[in-house]
Amino acid sequence: MDNIEQIFGNFLREKGLRHTEQRDIILNAFLEAEGHLSAEDLYIIANGKSPGIGYATVYRTLKLLCKVGIAREVYFDNGKVRYEHKYKHRHHDHLVCIRCGKVIEIFDSKIEEAQDRLAKKNGFIPIKHQLNIFGVCKECRKKK
Repeated sequence: MDNIEQIFGNFLREKGLRHTEQRDIILNAFLEAEGHLSAEDLYIIANGKSPGIGYATVYRTLKLLCKVGIAREVYFDNGKVRYEHKYKHRHHDHLVCIRCGKVIEIFDSKIEEAQDRLAKKNGFIPIKHQLNIFGVCKECRKKK
């Protein structure tokens, strides 16, 4: 039962929700697109595959993908929610270019250990976290 489509289908069934072709198209479009997508980005992709898929359907499906653990919301400085793959992807943080919007995924065990140590030192039980470091990427610095 390691199949994402099966996991999503089972989740929909358990919640008493319909398993529709549109939801499958949106799921597959999300899975094919690596990166950090907004609901609008995914709407454009899914609607290109099947005209007639509405923005609201894409948005609601993204929320379901988050609830089942396939997707995760990420927030960058422009206030726009983006979604990234969560299922079978290890936790990572982000470097975000404030000029071009490029997002670089990073993982550093020392950062993770420091976060755990700080939480423990303060008697805090972390549920989730997101670290975004904003700056200017190498390519934008070259352009000046």
